[in-house]
Amino acid sequence: MSTWPDDAAASRTGPGRAAVVRTARPTLADVAVAAGVSAKTVSNVLLGRAGVSDETRSRVLAVVEQVGYRVNRAGRGLSSGRTGRVAIVVPMLYQPYFSELAERLILALAEHGLSTTLRLAPGRDDERDAVVGATTPDVDGVIICPHSFIDSMLDGVELTRPVVQLGGSQATRVDCVVMGEHEGMYAATAHLLRSGRRRIALVWNAVGGGRLEGDRYDGYVEALQERGLDVDEALVTMGSDWDRRMSGYEAMVSLLRSGVRFDAAVCVNDAIAVGVLRALRSHGRRVPEDIALVGFDDTAEGRFTVPPLTSVNPRKEQMVGHAVRMLVDRLNGYDGAPRLVRTGADLMVRASSGPARDE
Repeated sequence: MSTWPDDAAASRTGPGRAAVVRTARPTLADVAVAAGVSAKTVSNVLLGRAGVSDETRSRVLAVVEQVGYRVNRAGRGLSSGRTGRVAIVVPMLYQPYFSELAERLILALAEHGLSTTLRLAPGRDDERDAVVGATTPDVDGVIICPHSFIDSMLDGVELTRPVVQLGGSQATRVDCVVMGEHEGMYAATAHLLRSGRRRIALVWNAVGGGRLEGDRYDGYVEALQERGLDVDEALVTMGSDWDRRMSGYEAMVSLLRSGVRFDAAVCVNDAIAVGVLRALRSHGRRVPEDIALVGFDDTAEGRFTVPPLTSVNPRKEQMVGHAVRMLVDRLNGYDGAPRLVRTGADLMVRASSGPARDE
């Protein structure tokens, strides 16, 4: 056993105990010999297991400190069945909403001593594979921020580790945090109506056939109906995708070329709204004087557009906090029925939705 030249030495010895010697790479076996116990006892102490006397526990921990032993986390994972790692699954990172969620989750999990693996899952099959473990075999749990994932995709599957869904439609098979989509879109539309706008375009997406459904659409419809207005399908414009600025640009250009009169636009998300803003300005429409504009997600990008973007804040910090808490509960042994948490939504009013121009 090689020793460091400046630290060859012994500490207290006694029956059943060897001198404490600091090696270049101390092992669990070195700790066991120096403490006069078995390697299994050292492992039990380091894992915090019961069945070890206070005196033995103190002696082992003292030796661990003296020899400079550091836990081999890979080895601990193999022996305990735990890796201390969680998979964060997002469909993409170029959409600011998902990149912000991923960063918030990484930091929040680190506060619980958990490391993370970031997995991109751009399609339905990719999301399912990540949740069931085909592409995430070496993690203790999964938090998925879905694009297409719905929990009916888990029919016939027995999950072997905790899964929490963050965002998307309500799940029943796994713990789920649902944002305030309905109340958020209702608040955005009602805000535009109160400002005097009446012809409010809806910038949607053609993904999934462009079906006009879901909580965000219902919030838009409810706000109109409260003012005695029906949905005008001529005011619904769609881009080829739901998460790219170019899709918003294309959708707005199509609406402008149609010649349909409108005085406001509410967008399915901020990325779309940024593209819409570019299209309006490039076609000589002033925001908000001619067209008021509202987004959804309250991403940092929207605060730096010209003018700054009014947007719905879905309380991302709360969403992340609930998701991490539910996952940690599961990792710590909670085995109850799947839980659902609904966060609210706040409309962040900025210059893009100023009052209607005087006619």
